[in-house]
Amino acid sequence: MGSVDYSAKLHFGPTTNDVHQGIDLARLRTERSQRLRDTLRAHNIPAMLVTGAENVRYAAGFWWSEFQMQAAYALVFADHPPVVFAPAGSYHQMPDQAPWIPHWRIARSWMGGTVMEGAAEVEAKLFADGIAVELAERGLTGEPLAVSEFDNRAIGALTTAGLDVRPGLPLLMEASRIKTQDEISCLKMVASICTSGFMQALGSLRPGVLQSSVAKDVKRATEDAGAEFGASKVMAGPLAFERGISGSDRRIEYGDLAYVLTCGTSFLGYTACMYRQFVVGRPPTGEERSWHNELRDRLDAVIGELRPGRSTADAAAHFAPASKFGYDDEAELLTIEYAHGIGLVNVGSRFVHYNYPIINRQWSLKYPQEIEEGMVIAVEGIEGKHREGGVRTESMVVVTANGPEIIDHFPRDEIIVASAI
Repeated sequence: MGSVDYSAKLHFGPTTNDVHQGIDLARLRTERSQRLRDTLRAHNIPAMLVTGAENVRYAAGFWWSEFQMQAAYALVFADHPPVVFAPAGSYHQMPDQAPWIPHWRIARSWMGGTVMEGAAEVEAKLFADGIAVELAERGLTGEPLAVSEFDNRAIGALTTAGLDVRPGLPLLMEASRIKTQDEISCLKMVASICTSGFMQALGSLRPGVLQSSVAKDVKRATEDAGAEFGASKVMAGPLAFERGISGSDRRIEYGDLAYVLTCGTSFLGYTACMYRQFVVGRPPTGEERSWHNELRDRLDAVIGELRPGRSTADAAAHFAPASKFGYDDEAELLTIEYAHGIGLVNVGSRFVHYNYPIINRQWSLKYPQEIEEGMVIAVEGIEGKHREGGVRTESMVVVTANGPEIIDHFPRDEIIVASAI
């Protein structure tokens, strides 16, 4: 068994008070926006237009319940305070609740293209003209504008308005790759919250219970423990290998291998990506222990490479190749035998927030990225046999000056027995 280090446990909980220093929310907002401004300056980009609720939260400290992409957005600057374009309702409710944002405007939206073409065209022009006015007021007409997460209609309208549009997503990903002290605390907090879900799974994983029922119990447990949003999925028995997240709901049977994920559970917008492995009603067999031990040791080897000065190629070399499972293409293991940065910034408004770096054999061996202090990376893998069962685990790791530290403390070294008879 490989040796891994664990990060120090938090000495505070998810609530704040006036006599104990936990997560400093003002510092969290300030340091995030400063990182983005520093990145814009480094690339000689004076302004950036960004949408996506979590991305705007990162850039400007505003969030809304994202029922529609581009319903709100923010214009952030290297050298000026941000302008938030808020959706109806939030535009009226939020200015006095978020005084750190000095400038508020009403957002222009064509509801993702669901309105009539003529109306969408008019709204897109109003949208682009509004951005052009803000840039002109700050003397930035003709300067590059980075744009992230907007659709083709938005890009076209901005270009027609005469704006010099540049890709913004790479800058957003670059700025957010290194987590601040408070961001790391948020990720430690959501990892701790997920332990409540895994403990609930110990009681809910019983023969005769639907996988979806267990997942609901786990989700509720994480929300009761302080999650902003709880999330869970359970895969057991013949659905546990390969990891088919689109698999049908099934009834858990005695003896099933089952893994529980809490990916997407969030605290202050920071999502977890964690799996833990269980077996229902009996001790694991020798073969199952062998699968789990092989997987744990392989992932520990990956984790061991997550230190400053190493590269994603160094880490990816320890993942199992596709050929081990009889596959022809490394793409058949994408998101399965894999590691990825995790945080607040969210590409495409997806469930789990993938950040830099991405680590797998598909890309990393030829296109490596540097491992840097302050990255938080989730490391995951799988072992098993098709339609028989499988084991899977995933842990979250912070890269420190002294090397990698696992930030989730729920047991990961053995298969956990649930509902022992």
